[in-house]
Amino acid sequence: MRRFTLPVLLAAAFLPAAPASARPAEYNGGALPTSFDPGRLGAATPPPADTVDAPVAGVATLDHGVARAPAGAPQAVKEAIDAANRIRHKPYVWGGGHGSFQASGYDCSGSVSYVLHAAGLLDSPRVSGAFESWGTKGRGDWISVYANGGHAYLVIAGLRFDTSGSGQSGPRWRDESRSARGYRVRHARGL
Repeated sequence: MRRFTLPVLLAAAFLPAAPASARPAEYNGGALPTSFDPGRLGAATPPPADTVDAPVAGVATLDHGVARAPAGAPQAVKEAIDAANRIRHKPYVWGGGHGSFQASGYDCSGSVSYVLHAAGLLDSPRVSGAFESWGTKGRGDWISVYANGGHAYLVIAGLRFDTSGSGQSGPRWRDESRSARGYRVRHARGL
């Protein structure tokens, strides 16, 4: 779980967000951060290519495996987080979530499909490789899909939702870092 000091949170709340033209279009590779630097919010220079910063828009909280949307999050983000919370204890099942959004278990792309569908961003389930061309190129302010031919995961309001990581397999909120090397990063326009 990310921990921020009160001064950092207050500074982040009152700093203006960087204009879309100042934010990089895409981050290639790297690990998710373990800390948030509010000094970067207005920076025109993108972070190093091997990192993925927390979204400018807002950071969700994670409490005992349940994510909570930040205040002011768009409705689609709240719905995506609620959907991920609903399936966060489901087992990993190869092909799960592809025949129907409702399944007894989910694989990586099935869980990404379920969450995006619940947020109104996807009409039918997709396999991992198909997410490489979904939406718009680059990292979103609220929701980003990381995909390649063999795996897909989401970062929603700064929290990673993934079927792989430490602990149990299956769709879970993961607070440990993950390399994004070899993934294409996509987002829904406006999010």
